[in-house]
Amino acid sequence: QVQLVESGGGLVQAGGSLRLSCAASGRTFSSYDMGWFRQAPGKEREFVTFIRRSGGNTYYADFVKGRFTISRDNAKNTVYLQMNSLKPEDTAVYYCAAAARVSSVDPSDFGYWGQGTQVTVSS
Repeated sequence: QVQLVESGGGLVQAGGSLRLSCAASGRTFSSYDMGWFRQAPGKEREFVTFIRRSGGNTYYADFVKGRFTISRDNAKNTVYLQMNSLKPEDTAVYYCAAAARVSSVDPSDFGYWGQGTQVTVSS
């Protein structure tokens, strides 16, 4: 019912910044809460952040607080993840996801996923 496409990943040095985008189509974007997850090789997919459909409420995993910012532009059907002060441990594939209403940080609560975009942070 909604299709998600991430972009903006790449290779950066530690301390640098990247801005990820997730473009949505197929259904009213503003009807969904949106989240970002990441998965490193050999690791479980982990929650990074989410934003309510209105954009008025956000929540962040402890390991990104103060460094990452999620935002959305419902008029453009796009959610963003601004990543600052990147660390090598931030290296992972980053996925955006949509949910009718986020009630937990469990990936299973999100019904729609993008294909992922690779973020690599060098030392």
